[in-house]
Amino acid sequence: MRRVTVRRGSLPVVVGVGAVAVSVAVAAVITVLSGAPGGPGPDAGRPPAAAASGGPGGGSAAPGGGTSVDAAGMTVNLPAAGAHVGQGTDPWASSTAPATATSPAASPAGAAPQPGSPPRQLVVPDVIAAAPGGITAADLAAIRRLPQVRSVLAIDGARISVNGQPLNVLAAPAASLRPWTPPETAASTTLWSDLARGDLITTTQAASGLHLRSGRAYPVTAATSGTLSYGTDALLGVPGVDGIVSQAQGARLGLVKNVAVLINAPAAQMDALVTKVTRIVGSGGQVVRLVPEEVTSTRLPVDTSVPTGRPTNYLMLYQESAARYCAGLSWTVLAAIGEIESDNGQNMGPSTAGALGPMQFLPSTWATWGTDGFGDTGKPNIMNPFDAVPSAARLLCADGAAKGGQALQSAIFDYNHATWYVNEVLTLADEYAREYG
Repeated sequence: MRRVTVRRGSLPVVVGVGAVAVSVAVAAVITVLSGAPGGPGPDAGRPPAAAASGGPGGGSAAPGGGTSVDAAGMTVNLPAAGAHVGQGTDPWASSTAPATATSPAASPAGAAPQPGSPPRQLVVPDVIAAAPGGITAADLAAIRRLPQVRSVLAIDGARISVNGQPLNVLAAPAASLRPWTPPETAASTTLWSDLARGDLITTTQAASGLHLRSGRAYPVTAATSGTLSYGTDALLGVPGVDGIVSQAQGARLGLVKNVAVLINAPAAQMDALVTKVTRIVGSGGQVVRLVPEEVTSTRLPVDTSVPTGRPTNYLMLYQESAARYCAGLSWTVLAAIGEIESDNGQNMGPSTAGALGPMQFLPSTWATWGTDGFGDTGKPNIMNPFDAVPSAARLLCADGAAKGGQALQSAIFDYNHATWYVNEVLTLADEYAREYG
């Protein structure tokens, strides 16, 4: 099993063949545990997919009597607060004991950052499943045993009323929940400090619709009535979920214990996974896919006005390498591969297959494509980012990456022979394009 780390927004300064981290724009750290097939790359790596939010629409019936839907087709539905397991009269009630959210089976490996600090690991949710009465320990164990499932997180949740309007809210221990949120959300120290104080965090859309303002208290109706302080807005990445609260606040509000489970399965065929999970959660359950099966968009920005000279950080290195060594290639593709393969030079290998350096070249591939970049002389150094990133640009360019479209997808596939790798490089590249403008 290979651990792949992706760091977003803390791009290192390039100093010889070493790196010193400096802050750039958006800060977040992602690590995914993946046992997916495929070699190191070029011929390498397995990143996380970006969490995707969906829009309104219809779902389709799935085997087992539950509902299976795509994130773009339907949102997850939550029961009302106070509909506790075992009540019997509520359609979400069950006599089966739910799993414990803080059990080892419910938390991603290693996802336990210190309070207030960004997580060292972020696990991307591919699927969310909700079940009548909550996710039981047996259900959770069965989901974890499914092929290619890497991590699961049981979460509390319910529909409450804030400022007179309905709101779907989730809760879990912050150290467990934080790594499952989108990068910019996981990186925000202020947001998680607000959550720890008991504040409500919502999506931007919910905050606008409910006219919420940071630091103010609003009337809340749940299992009990009172007021709830509002913290800030954030991207949550789960369609139908409007907000999050701390586990302690969730208990006070009467959120249904372990009403749903987030599932990470980075190399799974999503339709097959959804069908299997639907069978496990049973009649009345709901399973929503959070990531697209295939990324088709390859319209990424091409920077034609990058500064000349020797780059001083990885952001500049990716931009200038694309412009100098593969005109027409978007620098965001190099940035995505660099993050996926080595955490921007933080994990230089060797990988289990022997790949080395910031772009994780196999020595045999490097023998053909290794390049002295940015005026360096002598033998190209696989460990030197000034050589490795331009070499990756040359390799991609030779495979037609600068043409965009299907040619770009094929070039990325040649870099690492896996369709999921192509999808997630493009997804991450698109995030870079949006985050860095």
